[in-house]
Amino acid sequence: MNSTLLVELFTEELPPKALQTLGNAFAELLSKTLRDEGHLADNSAVEAFASPRRLACRITNVAAVSPEKKIQERLLPVKIGLDANGQPTPPLQKKLDSLGLGAIAVDQLETISDGKQDVLHISRTQAGKALEDSLTKALDTATTKLPIPKVMSYQRPDGSTVHFVRPAHRLVCLHGDKVVPAQVLGLESDRITLGHRFLSQGVLNIASADSYETQLETEGKVIASFAKRKAAIVKSLAEQAAGDKVIQPEDLIDEVCALVEWPVVYEAGFEKEFLEVPQECLILTMQANQKYFAITDQNGKMKNRFLLVSNLLTSTPQLITTGNERVLRARLADAKFFFDQDRKKTLESRLPGLANVVYHNKLGTQKDRNGRLVDLAGYIAEKIGANPELVKRAALLCKADLLTDMVGEFPELQGNMGEHYAHHDGEHSDVAQAIADHYSPRFAGDQLPRNPVGLAVALTDKLETLVGIYGIGLIPTGDKDPFALRRHALGVIRMIIEKRLPLDVDEVLKFYELRFMVDNYKDFKLDSDGLMKFIQDRLRGYLKDQGYTTAEVESVLSQNPSQFADLPKRLEAVRAFSQLPESQALAAANKRITNILKKTEVGSSDVDASLLQVDAEKALATQVKEVEPHATRAFEQGDYQQALLVLAPLKANVDAFFENVMVMDNNEALKNNRLALLKHMHGLMNRVADISQLAA
Repeated sequence: MNSTLLVELFTEELPPKALQTLGNAFAELLSKTLRDEGHLADNSAVEAFASPRRLACRITNVAAVSPEKKIQERLLPVKIGLDANGQPTPPLQKKLDSLGLGAIAVDQLETISDGKQDVLHISRTQAGKALEDSLTKALDTATTKLPIPKVMSYQRPDGSTVHFVRPAHRLVCLHGDKVVPAQVLGLESDRITLGHRFLSQGVLNIASADSYETQLETEGKVIASFAKRKAAIVKSLAEQAAGDKVIQPEDLIDEVCALVEWPVVYEAGFEKEFLEVPQECLILTMQANQKYFAITDQNGKMKNRFLLVSNLLTSTPQLITTGNERVLRARLADAKFFFDQDRKKTLESRLPGLANVVYHNKLGTQKDRNGRLVDLAGYIAEKIGANPELVKRAALLCKADLLTDMVGEFPELQGNMGEHYAHHDGEHSDVAQAIADHYSPRFAGDQLPRNPVGLAVALTDKLETLVGIYGIGLIPTGDKDPFALRRHALGVIRMIIEKRLPLDVDEVLKFYELRFMVDNYKDFKLDSDGLMKFIQDRLRGYLKDQGYTTAEVESVLSQNPSQFADLPKRLEAVRAFSQLPESQALAAANKRITNILKKTEVGSSDVDASLLQVDAEKALATQVKEVEPHATRAFEQGDYQQALLVLAPLKANVDAFFENVMVMDNNEALKNNRLALLKHMHGLMNRVADISQLAA
């Protein structure tokens, strides 16, 4: 008989940041084992539930007994299982006994070759498995393999020690309306669970697997589904905002959802004087410390009210809101105090204190680093056309806010607070913006620095980190990247390409390496080629994320470019060229030429017309000479598409050349001249990209 199965593990409060993951994993692991055991139908639907005090799973169309199935047992090789008379040997009988088959007639055995020898098999029907047996196995697997952030050890009333994410108190297992006997974590299954700590009507007697969610909601005041609880919170936040905007980052909503079983949103407020503090500080204080939701108007200006999600529905919400307002007021007062105190000292006056902050024990202090940033930022400014004086000023001050009280309390605000304090100190607006923006982009999809000064300082900061950290051997491995070198490399790539900056990355890395050598760090030894490859690997991923194919990307990267700004134009040119009917033939020919030139050392690419003997080579040399000026002019003008498209007419003569001309002629002069022609044409064809990468 097939019915819905419900399994609930009732626990003490689960870790909120891991709750959604735990709930999904519990359902996935449980259902996988039951499917493997044969209890689930093809159309069985699996639903995960997760609230602060429970992990649960409901699966439709579950069989009480799995179907019988035919299995073929491998026994023993024929030469071991049968004697000279073809009768079962003692080893074979022992094997049959272990399978519970007893005496078997020889004609019931099958002989199947495994490629090396003949092996005896027997086909038999395996009885279906009872759900109670499979469920205990599934529960053991699910609780053992659950991705628990930190395992707890606790004692059961009987004195046994259990290891799990949190102490578990009840186990509900229902198949339809019947309890399925099962055990896990020292618990025996029944149909009893608990609802909300304060709002529930008491102990809940779950009538059936299908009524579980409804009973929990109506009798227990628990919304068991994480997704439904989250949707209820988002809807209620919007209603309470009454037309204003709610600052509701996804991770905050998820965390709050994992803290409540019956979410109720209340509005509270704070004194307007706190709005004098930069709103980033206020928002972070609310979110990080109290899990509140800040409110702004439609223009993004913060209001002196906020929303909180409570786990309690009450007719006197003032008791909740006033208590939360009192707690937040103390937090905001701290933030205002930090802000007022920080503004009593200029950023520049804080610079000597950087000598007391270690950047890395192998790379000196933040003051040492500050000196490098100023020197290197000036170099970058000249390369990209930014104001060198403003860039150096921004580089000088960009780390000063690390010594402020506000950043000490909220490290996430580094850079942002520097911008506010720079404005207060009367610094140039471009300098103030650059102090905040030099950390950008902070994550995938983040905005780039707002002005050239910020771009120069951001590039300097990221490249200095890459060269310094890579230079002392702290190269990312696997998923470990404590200094975020991959993110820094991607940030450099994005800024150069998206802002079309004329930077030669290889040249910059070598300049930075020399600057580090001036500081004479004994542990610094940069593998610049390795670092360049590391950056190009990130570049490869970035370009593929933009929608270019592997062949297109490899065609431009196989030339090891160190100037990235024009790569999108080159890729578009390669894409346009690949659409031509001649492209595959030319790509294949180019690949053939590449292989020939690799095997043979070729000197000059100058072709001697007097040594051209075969009509096919004469025709190709003449056409190359005609096409070259057009291709060169297009290439120098940056019209990469045209530089490739003008090569298309070469196809017929290239084909004829390889059909009629013996390149490796016995005559040394003829051979070298033909190789020179190929080398000349190879250079012409591969200036934009290595089109041989397009060959199928």
